Amino acid sequence: MKHIRNFCIIAHIDHGKSTLADRLLEYTQTIKITEGQMLDDMDLERERGITIKSHAIQMEYTYKGEKYVLNLIDTPGHVDFSYEVSRSIAACEGALLVVDASQGVQAQTISNLYMALEHDLEIIPVMNKCDMASAMPDEVEDEIIDLLGCKHEDIIRASGKTGMGVEEILQAVIERIPCPNGDENAPLQALIFDSVFNSFRGIIAYFKVENGIIRSGDKVKFFNTGKEYVADEVGVLKMDMIPRKELRTGDVGYIISGIKTSSEVKVGDTITHIARPCEKAIEGFEEVKPMVFAGVYPIEAEDYENLRASLEKLQLNDASLTFQPESSLALGFGFRCGFLGLLHMEIVQERLDREFDMNVITTVPNVSYMVYDKQGGVQEVHNPGGMPEPTLIDHIEEPYIDASIITTTDYIGPIMTLCLGKRGELVRQDYISGNRVELHYKMPLGEIVIDFYDKLKSISKGYASFDYHQAGFRPSKLVKLDILLNGESVDALSTLTHIDNAYDLGRRMCEKLKELSPRQQFEIAIQAAIGAKIIARETIKAVRKDVTAKCYGGDVSRKRKLLEKQKRGKKRMKQIGTVEVPQKAFLAVLKLD
Repeated sequence: MKHIRNFCIIAHIDHGKSTLADRLLEYTQTIKITEGQMLDDMDLERERGITIKSHAIQMEYTYKGEKYVLNLIDTPGHVDFSYEVSRSIAACEGALLVVDASQGVQAQTISNLYMALEHDLEIIPVMNKCDMASAMPDEVEDEIIDLLGCKHEDIIRASGKTGMGVEEILQAVIERIPCPNGDENAPLQALIFDSVFNSFRGIIAYFKVENGIIRSGDKVKFFNTGKEYVADEVGVLKMDMIPRKELRTGDVGYIISGIKTSSEVKVGDTITHIARPCEKAIEGFEEVKPMVFAGVYPIEAEDYENLRASLEKLQLNDASLTFQPESSLALGFGFRCGFLGLLHMEIVQERLDREFDMNVITTVPNVSYMVYDKQGGVQEVHNPGGMPEPTLIDHIEEPYIDASIITTTDYIGPIMTLCLGKRGELVRQDYISGNRVELHYKMPLGEIVIDFYDKLKSISKGYASFDYHQAGFRPSKLVKLDILLNGESVDALSTLTHIDNAYDLGRRMCEKLKELSPRQQFEIAIQAAIGAKIIARETIKAVRKDVTAKCYGGDVSRKRKLLEKQKRGKKRMKQIGTVEVPQKAFLAVLKLD
């Protein structure tokens, strides 16, 4: 155990975690680096240049004549995948805190650091990208010292591109990070921190052994679900899975036990022996709280069961996804899914398409509200269709967040304007160092769901960084905005919005739908309504055939007779005609701005 070190790499987006991980793997001769970001093995990660999943890998390194085993977990940097980071941190004793030498400390750096400190991890500060022309090592070093309270000599200057400082990082990992502390003779306790689905071997769970020893062939049970299995194979994670006879305390590895149903594996569960079980499960693992809700529906109704199976398999690999069945008049049967943010929602949609061939329609994203009725009862409402009648509602409360935005002083004005437009209240502003400032806002979560992050990035030219935590509920004046096509409500386009934004939003939605809906043989009215009150209207003109073309000469009454006949036909068609909303109109309404 003295020769094991478990650590993760945490940082803000684009500070070079995955590139640094490549250098560490190359230096310890674990794998040959054939292309950049070897651990990002999903197509989506490669295309977008972001890490979506945490990746665990084992390295071996000889230091002062002794051989050490280093278990490294590379984590995502985007705020939408912070749950992945919290799970990785639970499986480690130390963390490399990577800070970009040209950008300095940013919002996600701070929030990931706090997460690591809560778990009592040993922090090794690393300043990456020191080879860049725009690097400001001295200023950034001062920022790190302000943040951590460490000494100048504790900070390692490195570069993931050139490999500078990699040797010092490995030495620091061995010298500064403590070895795992557990008892090999105690009953088995292992924490599951991730799982994947394999169509040949069933579900593979990744775990870290806290106490005891697990051998292949052992009879084990999962503590929370109480299900029992035989450990067919245990082993360690390199680029591939490498089977081992046994895993001892402190090791990180995988277990295959032929589990077929995904509901039996819960991330954060504890594995123990049947013969000699541990007394209690490992603690310190919180349930995920989804921030954004949206309906996901199959395009073909018969794909409903396939979609359920796909979501279950995806949930194994992405524990922050939650879902429950729901139905809609316009779209049939589907699921109400909870996501951590808009990027997360987009990634889940892409992964459903690529990994499971599921083509889906997603409704307008929204958050969950607390609705109080006049009898004093309360219910949680995730989608506008579940709202009680307006006459029965006493008041509605919406979720608020504590947001922290770090930016340079040049962009304070535009950012404040943006936050005020989103009904934010400035709590305080702190100057971090030089011209960097941290703004603290209280804001409604519903306002930042759609496009806040994108706008923030564009007005600050990519320099502002954003992080948030939930901060309870507050009463608010919310109304349900319905979109009517030919007098029929399209429930998939209904939204809950603040009364101040309703008129503007209704008008913009109608205009967008008019632009994107195909013309029919009859006139279509697109209306936005609050209750029975219409607040905006657009009309799609009918496609008309020139029925008078065959009349040449003769009395005008012949033409009028033909036009009257056409008018009656159009009227009859309008009564029986139905209007389909195309998929691209749904998506365009989401991205209204």
